[in-house]
Amino acid sequence: ITLKEFIEKIFGGINKFKSKDELLEDEFEKFVTIYKPESKYALPIKNYLKAYITDSEIRDIIETKEYSRFATNPKVTMKDFRELNGYREVVPEYVKDYVSINAFM
Repeated sequence: ITLKEFIEKIFGGINKFKSKDELLEDEFEKFVTIYKPESKYALPIKNYLKAYITDSEIRDIIETKEYSRFATNPKVTMKDFRELNGYREVVPEYVKDYVSINAFM
């Protein structure tokens, strides 16, 4: 919870704090606004983005380029990773530039 959210809640600006999933959905919407992916990539990107933000193992696989580990990973499979097309590198860069991962831990 950010200070801004806390103050908005106190003064009635918001009714409730957003859940972790709602915050992840917001991040996905921001990503789509910036990068405008084709609709066929939307679901794979959403799943990959959420997994990358919330799972340190996924981040480690990407950072170390040990992609074969996706063969045994339940959150992002090798098939999921292939479906990302050119967004494999874009999503981690987006997260590094725009997302505070600590907010999701």
